[in-house]
Amino acid sequence: MQLQLQHITKAFGHVVALGDVSFSAEAPEFICLLGPSGCGKTTLLRLIAGLSTPDSGQLLLDGEDLTRVPARQRGFGIVFQAYSLFPNMTVAENIGYGLKIRGRKPKEIKERVGQLLDLIRLPHLADRYPYQLSGGQQQRIALARAVAVDPKLLLLDEPLSALDAKVRTELRAEIRELQKRLGILTIMVTHDQEEALMLADRVVCMQDGRIAQIGTPTALYTHPANRFVADFMGVSNLMEQSSVRRWAGHLLNGHTPPEDYIACVRPEDIAIRSGATGARVKEVQFLGNLSRIQLEWAGGTLIVQEAGRTDLVPGVEVGIDIPAERCAWVAPQ
Repeated sequence: MQLQLQHITKAFGHVVALGDVSFSAEAPEFICLLGPSGCGKTTLLRLIAGLSTPDSGQLLLDGEDLTRVPARQRGFGIVFQAYSLFPNMTVAENIGYGLKIRGRKPKEIKERVGQLLDLIRLPHLADRYPYQLSGGQQQRIALARAVAVDPKLLLLDEPLSALDAKVRTELRAEIRELQKRLGILTIMVTHDQEEALMLADRVVCMQDGRIAQIGTPTALYTHPANRFVADFMGVSNLMEQSSVRRWAGHLLNGHTPPEDYIACVRPEDIAIRSGATGARVKEVQFLGNLSRIQLEWAGGTLIVQEAGRTDLVPGVEVGIDIPAERCAWVAPQ
């Protein structure tokens, strides 16, 4: 199963929501559309779903043009942020609803529902109603309902954002496991970088209605294409080239980047040396499994993350080591 988006554009009045967006994806990939509010990711998902129509461009599924095909005829499964379960139906009835309206036999529906309840580990809840379930359980049921009809494509619109942090983390892993077992091409909208890094085979990072960069989570994190991606994909230290040449010239490592490029160094790639000088601790934040340390040095401010570091307090002088090979040079825009 291959999805192709070719030069998709969409505007609302004078506001361009999507400008010449193109990419392709194949089953069993898990693709995350990532970006801040207003970047166009939800508009793009709605166009893929058939809930909206592009102003120009094509959407192809295995070579078939679906650009003007209504949502109900596309055969896609969709899970929204709101669970949208039918309150007057049991869990089993909710999951089997799509099969029922397609005219499947009761025995077939019962078997399929049973398989999916086992898959999401909730067989004991088959006869309960949505109001008797937790948020995480409701979202699992919504996911099972979406895949019950064997969709060609699974679309997820920020399905975890309404859940608390612990449940969200657990459900991420379950969604990924379910998607791998079913082998369905999946496209998910999220603004959560951690979510994208954990779930995606590839990330489509969007900025102002365009694709800023597309690639594996590792590629976007370690080799961001520009300042926006570097800053959005987790915490980063961004240094102007003039500061690098003056205070950390070794980061150039014999390399001569374009004049307007800036250096990007991730916090975990900087080592702090006690008993040395060159930087001063400004703030220490305890984050459980690691400490985030803000340093002041001649080149400006640095953010460093180290596991189990408890010996630093504001005002202490320290040294820093920044490996040149861990520095990425990125475009300013």
